[in-house]
Amino acid sequence: MKATIHHNNKNFEIDFSNPLDISIPLTNSDQNPIAWYLKKPVIEPVKSGDWIGKVSEGKSSTNFNNIQFNPHGHATHTECLGHITKEFYSINQSLKTFFFTAELITLRPYEQGENHVITKIQIMAALEGKTPEAIVIRTLPNDPEKLSRKYSNTNPPYLDEAAAIYIRESGIKHLLIDLPSVDKERDEGKLLAHKAFWNVTNVDVLNADARLDATITELIFVSDEIPDGSYFLNLQIASFENDASPSKPVLYKYD
Repeated sequence: MKATIHHNNKNFEIDFSNPLDISIPLTNSDQNPIAWYLKKPVIEPVKSGDWIGKVSEGKSSTNFNNIQFNPHGHATHTECLGHITKEFYSINQSLKTFFFTAELITLRPYEQGENHVITKIQIMAALEGKTPEAIVIRTLPNDPEKLSRKYSNTNPPYLDEAAAIYIRESGIKHLLIDLPSVDKERDEGKLLAHKAFWNVTNVDVLNADARLDATITELIFVSDEIPDGSYFLNLQIASFENDASPSKPVLYKYD
């Protein structure tokens, strides 16, 4: 099904019959990706006395599960600047529109000693002067192991502070990446890329020009079958009053 959408004073003909889901699902198996030194998520039926909330157990007419997980460490998630501020800010209050123009780019992080870093020069070259509302970064190598990788204590690639500043100054409001964080795993709490992207200069007292409506989405997975280029992004979140929510970013081709 194709439909024409008027967005930012332009018309886009979007093929809604071909959604390109770039999220990683949450499971209670060992195949779930894990970051930040966590254990795997827990999805299990409620138990009350001899009653179990599971139809296959023969004692319930419904499946009735509790779910214990951390949005930052267990699956695709979208976060607002409340992730790093002393004052509480909610992703549910920060993200109020859900369709954006997006540019998908693929980069191989530069090797810098023991680190692998995405740089400003790479971002500039890949965007080629385009100024979308969202940027989707796929890193190389892009093996399917990302769907179940255990990231803790592996020093994954990350975004250089200058690259984050460039993205912000380009007017891009939504940053999506297939890594557990835009920052280095062990950075002594500096969070340089997070702060640069959100333009947060003081986490104790938020500066007036901090970007309350900008988001970062981490732990996505973009299949090799999806080519680099321009897309329409539908960024879906659950209505969590929290700094972050599990999310389901979906790309659509358009004319």
